[in-house]
Amino acid sequence: MDMAALIVVIGVAFFFTYTNGFHDSANAIATSVSTRALTPRAALAMAAVMNLAGAFLGSGVAKTVSEGIIETPTGSKGMAILFSALVGAIAWNLLTWYFGLPSSSSHALFGGMVGAALAGGIGVVWHGVVDKIIVPMIVSPVVGLIGGFLVMLAILWIFRRANPHKAKRNFRVAQTASAAAMALAHGLQDAQKTMGIVVMALTISGHQSGNGIPIWVKISCAAMLSLGTYAGGWRIMRTLGRKIIELDPPQGFAAEATASAVMYVTSFVYAAPISTTHVITSAIMGVGATKRVRAVRWGVAKNIVMGWFITMPAAAIVAAAMYGIVNLLVL
Repeated sequence: MDMAALIVVIGVAFFFTYTNGFHDSANAIATSVSTRALTPRAALAMAAVMNLAGAFLGSGVAKTVSEGIIETPTGSKGMAILFSALVGAIAWNLLTWYFGLPSSSSHALFGGMVGAALAGGIGVVWHGVVDKIIVPMIVSPVVGLIGGFLVMLAILWIFRRANPHKAKRNFRVAQTASAAAMALAHGLQDAQKTMGIVVMALTISGHQSGNGIPIWVKISCAAMLSLGTYAGGWRIMRTLGRKIIELDPPQGFAAEATASAVMYVTSFVYAAPISTTHVITSAIMGVGATKRVRAVRWGVAKNIVMGWFITMPAAAIVAAAMYGIVNLLVL
C-alpha cells in the first residue's frame, strides 16, 4: 500500500509539473513571440532546453517547499495530503489555462499544500508561509513593475538617438538571450517546487532520510517541466503577449531582463519560491506604462491580479475537499 501510494503521488507530481510547463511556458516566451523575435516553435524548443538546464542550478527553493510550508506528515495520511495538494494545484492550473488567465502554478501548489494540511490536521508553518510565500507574492510584482518601468526608461534614454528600425532589429536579437535567461530562471524556480514535493513523499514513505534531492528526481522533474513547456500554452501566451499591451522588441527585452533578474535574486539569495507569472506580468505592465499609462489595458491587468489573490484560497479549497474524499474512501 505504501509503495503504491508513493508511486501514485510521484506520478501526480510529475503530471502537475507537466501542467506547470504548458501553463507557464508563456512566461518565458510570450514577449519574444509577440514581437516576432522568435517563431513560436523555436521559442518553445529553446524554453524547453533552458527549463531543463535551470532545474539543475540549485536546490534552495526545493528545500523551502519540502520543509518550510507544512510540517512533514507521516504514513498514509501524509501521502493523502500530498496527493490532495497536487490535485488542488492541477485543477486550478487547468481551469486558468482554459480561460487564458496567467495565474501562478506555484501559488496553486502552495495553496493546495496548506488546504490539504489543514483538512488532515497537520500543522502549517505559518511563519514560513508568510515569509517565503505571502511577502514575496506581494513584493516581487511591485519590484517587477517598478524595475520594468526603470529599465525601459533607461533603454529609451540610452538609445534616444538611435535609428528606430535598426534598434528594433538589434533588440529582436537581444530578446533571444533575454528569453533564454527567463526560461532558465523558470526552470530554476518551478522544477524545484515539484522536487520538494517528491522529496517529501520519499521521506514519508521511508525511502529517504534528509533533505537531499536524488539525481533521478532532478532529471525527472526537469524533463516533465520541459515536456510541458514544449507542449505550449497558447491561450495564456496571447494574454501576456498581446492583451496587456502591444509590445515592441525593446519593451519585450526590458520585461524579460527585469523578470529574470528578480527570479535569480530570489532563488539564489533568499531561496524564496516566487511566481514567474507574477513577475513577468508586472514587468510587462511597468514597461508598457513608459509609453503612456493608458497604453496598458488595466482592465485586463485587474482581472489577472484578482486571479493572483484567489489562487491560493481556491486551490486550498479543492485540496481540502479532495482530502475529505480520500479520507472517506481510502483512509
